[in-house]
Amino acid sequence: MENNQKHSERSSSSSGRKSLKRKLVEDLIDDVDRNNVLESSEDAQQDLAREVRTQVEILESSFSSSESDRASSKRAIHVLSELAKNEEIVNVIVDCGAVPALVKHLQPPPHGGEGEGEGSYMPYEHEVEKGSAFTLGLLAIKPEHQQLIVDAGALPHLVNLLKRHRDAQNSRAVNGVIRRAADAVTNLAHENSSIKTRVRFEGGIPPLVELLEFVDSKVQRAAAGSLRTLAFKNDENKNQIVDCNALPTLILMLRSEDTAIHYEAVGVIGNLVHSSPNIKKEVLLAGALQPVIGLLSSSCSESQREAALLLGQFAATDSDCKIHIVQRGAVPPLIEMLQSPDAQLREMSAFALGRLAQVDTHNQAGIAHCGGIIPLLKLLDSKNGSLQHNAAFALYGLADNEDNVADLIKVGGVQKLQDGEFIVQPTRDCVAKTLKRLEEKIHGRILGHLLYLMRIGEKVIQRRVALALAHLCSPDDQKTIFIDNNGLELLLELLESTNLKHQRDGSVALCKLANKASSLSQVDAAPPSPVPQVYLGEQYVNNSTLSDVTFLVEGKRFYAHRICLLASSDAFRAMFDGGYRERDAKDIEIPNIRWDVFELMMRYIYTGSVDVNLDVAQDLLRAADQYLLEGLKRLCEYAIAQDISVESVSLMFELSEAFNALTLRNACILFILEKFDQLSVMPWYSHLIQRVLPETRSYFVRALTRANQADMRV
Repeated sequence: MENNQKHSERSSSSSGRKSLKRKLVEDLIDDVDRNNVLESSEDAQQDLAREVRTQVEILESSFSSSESDRASSKRAIHVLSELAKNEEIVNVIVDCGAVPALVKHLQPPPHGGEGEGEGSYMPYEHEVEKGSAFTLGLLAIKPEHQQLIVDAGALPHLVNLLKRHRDAQNSRAVNGVIRRAADAVTNLAHENSSIKTRVRFEGGIPPLVELLEFVDSKVQRAAAGSLRTLAFKNDENKNQIVDCNALPTLILMLRSEDTAIHYEAVGVIGNLVHSSPNIKKEVLLAGALQPVIGLLSSSCSESQREAALLLGQFAATDSDCKIHIVQRGAVPPLIEMLQSPDAQLREMSAFALGRLAQVDTHNQAGIAHCGGIIPLLKLLDSKNGSLQHNAAFALYGLADNEDNVADLIKVGGVQKLQDGEFIVQPTRDCVAKTLKRLEEKIHGRILGHLLYLMRIGEKVIQRRVALALAHLCSPDDQKTIFIDNNGLELLLELLESTNLKHQRDGSVALCKLANKASSLSQVDAAPPSPVPQVYLGEQYVNNSTLSDVTFLVEGKRFYAHRICLLASSDAFRAMFDGGYRERDAKDIEIPNIRWDVFELMMRYIYTGSVDVNLDVAQDLLRAADQYLLEGLKRLCEYAIAQDISVESVSLMFELSEAFNALTLRNACILFILEKFDQLSVMPWYSHLIQRVLPETRSYFVRALTRANQADMRV
């Protein structure tokens, strides 16, 4: 979960940077025809470079307090700022040496001339410095220029500009220069750890904190935006911001009706508390919780997102804080945000709810009661990995509360968790833990509640409960659920549905049920041990020694021994002890069995075992059924079952019915359930299901009853 949090903060930082760039561009009037500087020809590039160098030369030669020089500087800076609004031109401006000239004009020139003292009026006071700060801010939008501007000495001058309100009366000019200086600091420090630290060393943080209380709202926003950037992933900066007593003002700003102000304020607080438990506690003690919760209902989606992220961070502090967040009304707006068209809002609200849902049972019940389960389940369909994971994490928390188990199952939550296509492995792991957590709770009063729903609920709920229980119930409870309370019939009804999803769900659930009942399958089943008896042995197979009966098979004699045949099956006992003509016959003709098949059958009778080749398995099964050799039948069924395929399963099932081959029939049933995806596209699938349905019902009744009886014996 921590990784998702960091990702969200980086995204919001980048979003803020883009917003700042738009603000910088939109705040000046576009006086220059940009079409003249956007041409891509080589001549245009040369003209552009000459124009930039001309303006740089003006700046270098006009650093004085005379009105004409100040006017020239203002015009030159304005031209450069207009050019710098186009990112494709920024490199040209930097390459032509504009940075040192602009940095020089961040400070007022020395007063000179007769009658001009230290405190006298400066022409275009604050405006030249404002234009320089604005232009440098535009150049700093490209990361490769940030260090160049700082190395040219911009930071001390920018910090001095931040302090101009201390010595000057409030005016648009003063406000403008302060705001542009704060914006330039923001762009210089963006994602640049060393420059963030340099700003602190240059004393930039205290004046920025002071400016949070400035009268002009644009200055407040600019100062907060700069502090937000400086606080991100810089612990020393965070501590100094807090030490400068910024928290009380930031918390007041959270309550501002100006969306831009509370957006920046909540962003600063979010970056202050990230990975800083001590600051997080100070923020809470300063009274941030309620105004942050209030921002969940803001008309500004960015503020909502930041507030949700911040509440998720608060929720990790301690259990009391989680309770307070819920008690103060955070859950309903967070759940509403889960259904927002804004993916980032959905992600952050799921993140906050996930944190609130961990460990605390009252919060878990409250989130479910307020309708959080269904929108969280819907988010599992998202193609956004972070959003999907946050939703899964929240559902994992909700599944910890016994009172939520039935609600999750009623709305199809188990099927949603099982069928989801999860993008990253941590999400798949989280979902698996959620299903395991639900499985551990299916007993006692929860099972009783689910059985009640399966009896009296709407059909769709009955089916969801039956499907969930097939996957989650204990083997000890299978007979109670599926035989005594009609769960088996609900699953079989799904097989007959015309809805492909229903058919698949029913097939998968019945497979799970069969596996839990430890039923034999065509893959891992082994034939039973033969019934204990005395065998004559391999050496007497078709041996005339002591032979007292001869069979004629395909015109050839096969020597046998009555005593061995009598012990092998009821069919031979009836043949030799009953009123059949074979009783006293010396030679008995076998008209309907091939020699190789008959030999294998006799070898089994004499030894108790035989290797069954698929080439003769079906003929040998027919012979074993005719002579009531159950052990041999099972060997044949097992061999045939290994060869079941999508194309042959229908014929195999017919074969099992023709010779009452129960093991083969069970294997066919399990194969049909397991291979639903391959079989369901066959045109004869629906007919096959109708044929096997009665036997499927009988199979599960036997399997579940037998499993229950075995458990009782244990």
